[in-house]
Amino acid sequence: MERREINMEKLEAQTRRHFIKNCTLGLGGLALSSLISACDRGASGNLRLSGPGGGPMAPKPPHFPGKVKHVIYIHLAGAPSQLELFEYKPDLVKLNGKACPQSLLQGKRFAFIRGVPKMLGPQAEFKQHGESGAWISNYLPHLSTIADELTFLKAVHTDQFNHAPAQLLMHTGTPRLGRPSMGSWVTYGLGSENSNLPGYVVLTSGGNNPDAGKSVWGSGFLPSVYQGIQCRSDGDPVLFINNPDHIDRENREASVRAINEINKHTYDEFNDPEILTRISQYELAFRMQATVPEVMNIADEPRFVHDMYGSDPDRSIFANNALLARKLVEKGVRYVQLFDWGWDTHGTSEQGSIDVGLVNKCRQTDKAVTALVLDLKQRGLLDETLVVWGGEFGRTPMQENREGKTNRFKGRDHHADAFTMWMAGGGLKKGFSFGETDEIGYSGISGQVTPYDIQATILHLLGFDHEQLTYPFQGRPFRLTDVHGTVIKDILA
Repeated sequence: MERREINMEKLEAQTRRHFIKNCTLGLGGLALSSLISACDRGASGNLRLSGPGGGPMAPKPPHFPGKVKHVIYIHLAGAPSQLELFEYKPDLVKLNGKACPQSLLQGKRFAFIRGVPKMLGPQAEFKQHGESGAWISNYLPHLSTIADELTFLKAVHTDQFNHAPAQLLMHTGTPRLGRPSMGSWVTYGLGSENSNLPGYVVLTSGGNNPDAGKSVWGSGFLPSVYQGIQCRSDGDPVLFINNPDHIDRENREASVRAINEINKHTYDEFNDPEILTRISQYELAFRMQATVPEVMNIADEPRFVHDMYGSDPDRSIFANNALLARKLVEKGVRYVQLFDWGWDTHGTSEQGSIDVGLVNKCRQTDKAVTALVLDLKQRGLLDETLVVWGGEFGRTPMQENREGKTNRFKGRDHHADAFTMWMAGGGLKKGFSFGETDEIGYSGISGQVTPYDIQATILHLLGFDHEQLTYPFQGRPFRLTDVHGTVIKDILA
């Protein structure tokens, strides 16, 4: 019995890590692989021990000098109608109310359209704005005043026509769960300029998270230190950021120090990079308790700033998040993601219509988005910041007829073939439109780009070759754009 107990103790101690650690012959390759995985490969491609001194979020150089240092990505979850905002199509007016031609339906898949729908003319009024002559509708009166700051992509297309997969593709490079978000790739490659704040912050509005959930800002197979940190624009900015009752800051600091001493000893023994993530997260959380409440407080902003954005410290609204995005970038946050929910305009309800609901959503965001671009510019931040605006797909030129019957309100179905996005900031041609759709906005006829191309371009502006920013996982190097993506050189200054 005693001998059996001794053998069991040896077996229990002989874990995989102990086995590799104690072997000295025949496992040189495994040892080297373990050492490499315990290091953080910087954006330059050089291995750097990601020990407690530097930390995985320490600033790192990109592949080449980037045009911008920060990204603010504004995603309108549900997909705004490009035909009511940016695509002026007089021919679609002439087709209004007529049966949709079979050529537009044959071989096509739609989320809800069944049978033969009716064509639907634009519900907005269009004018050209600025020296660039950009077509922008009366739904966006504020944005039209900065037309010459914008760079339009008029023929974006995707192969996903349902919300969650399309959102995942746009932000993680795949319509399936499990891959890192673009913000995670950016912070993995560049680190953060402010060690007291997260490198990647997420702000949501509209009453719901995106259809794809928190996966669109997850870190996937990257170390979890690179995932997006969701903050709130009212109440505590981060849940549980305050200490519990009877715990002061000194007590908290002592507990974090004690926990991380144990973590450091464990890292020295096993070289597991996730232990470094744990150390960094404990330390960052402690520093955030002092810095985040101050940065996330908009109540102290001057009255003229609130008037500019339309923000209100007493409400939870998109305008507050737009103002916070500027403040976060100003403090060195690398990637700020704004998700605003409620842009799905099928016409099944008044608030889900393109002539009422879409107008309301534009009123909630138009002033704040415009203020964000102008505010960044007047503070000298726009040249080093990239602002991206768009949804996960577009809307059809025909009216949705769910179950073969025309919907009660005016609405459009999901459309993957062509939609509009825009960017503003450093490294771009200002007041420029790239791409064109046909006479009714159904398909791109020139300058077609994909989500992979947009991702490659964003990384390029940050100083990365998207094919070289990789992470080893399951036996091969992965990248955001997978095996796709081309930098959209036509829009680069």
